[in-house]
Amino acid sequence: MQCPYDYAIVRVVPRVERQEFINAGVIVSCQTQDFLEARIELDEPRLLALASDVDLESVRANLASIPLICRGGNDAGPIGRLSQRERFHWLVAPRSTIIQTSAVHLGRSADPRHALENLLATMVRPRLPKD
Repeated sequence: MQCPYDYAIVRVVPRVERQEFINAGVIVSCQTQDFLEARIELDEPRLLALASDVDLESVRANLASIPLICRGGNDAGPIGRLSQRERFHWLVAPRSTIIQTSAVHLGRSADPRHALENLLATMVRPRLPKD
């Protein structure tokens, strides 16, 4: 059975004033299946091509916190103790920082994990040229 899910694309915006970014991950929330998960796949060479002086360690650390917050629990700090829906809304709240998310979009799928993988493939991973 198809169920609705919300998703947002995780972006790295190395120079906020320039509004240039690369997509680095996806967050998917499906309340009907009690699902909240994020996958991060940072293409560091692409990021460095956009901003050679970016603090990669800081970017990695901030991106690593997103899946941790999705899982919840004490390891995710105070935010990890919020409800699953509250954690999703906290993660996708607008920010003017180096790590941002797109607007929240709606999809439908019988399997939110498959939807997450499909979004990674289409929105985050570089497209390879066709032969």
